[in-house]
Amino acid sequence: MQKHQGAGAVKGSAPELSDMADTVSILQATFGTAPEVAVVLGSGWAGAARRVQDARQVTYAELPAFPSTSIEGHVSALTVGRIGAQRVAMLGGRKHTYENGDCASMAGALRSPKPWGAKVLLQTNAAASLRPNMPPGTLMLITDHINATQRSPLVGQPGNERFVDMSAAYDPELLAHTRQLAKTKQVALGEGTYLWALGPQFETPAEIRMFAAWGADAVGMSTVPETILARHAGLRVLSLSLMTNMAAGLSSEALTHSATLQQAQASGEFAAGFLADLIGSLAEVASLRPK
Repeated sequence: MQKHQGAGAVKGSAPELSDMADTVSILQATFGTAPEVAVVLGSGWAGAARRVQDARQVTYAELPAFPSTSIEGHVSALTVGRIGAQRVAMLGGRKHTYENGDCASMAGALRSPKPWGAKVLLQTNAAASLRPNMPPGTLMLITDHINATQRSPLVGQPGNERFVDMSAAYDPELLAHTRQLAKTKQVALGEGTYLWALGPQFETPAEIRMFAAWGADAVGMSTVPETILARHAGLRVLSLSLMTNMAAGLSSEALTHSATLQQAQASGEFAAGFLADLIGSLAEVASLRPK
């Protein structure tokens, strides 16, 4: 199937609305009723897709509103199935702003699950830690974020809906549920504020000192624009970071994308295991049960 033109256009424009409508039609025809939960798999988290039961898959190229990504480790495919009693749609990667300069690249992909019928966007990413008590291999529950770029995927949007309340961007009920699950599973789960830096270059030690002074606990190159898009679409958001390295100036190791991927792969099974447990446990959340 040939990808339509116009993905990533301003919400409400004919091309994006057409792409979203076509995408939702394809999702409904291929998978039927929407899962309650959509998951974005960041670097190091791809193993979670292998834990999906009764899995079926379509590539992003088959979905008009989904942009393919050029990032190593991202598969650009949507996997739908279940983990335990919870049905789930897993997005195998995301388009990053540093790939084309457009922080709204994922707009069509992240808006499509809502009209399909999804309720939650569960995001994952690989990040650099700013805290000694969260070394590489640690998981962090994102409780808030800092948009250091001050770029928004909602620029140019019409109507009052663009003025999205971000005071509780990460859903309080789902945060509490995740904390309890980590306690039950005896998984050490950090918590903190994630800072979005544009990239693709890594940060300087001076920038990291500034970010720490601002209150950041981890830094990465994704997640924040997607959270804004998801909240604008009316999705509840929950996000996890996998620490793959200490941020610049906090260790003697040189920062490279290859080293980040190696650490992500080394910790990937642990991260994917907790993510699978979390997804399965969401079936117990009363507000997410099908009505």
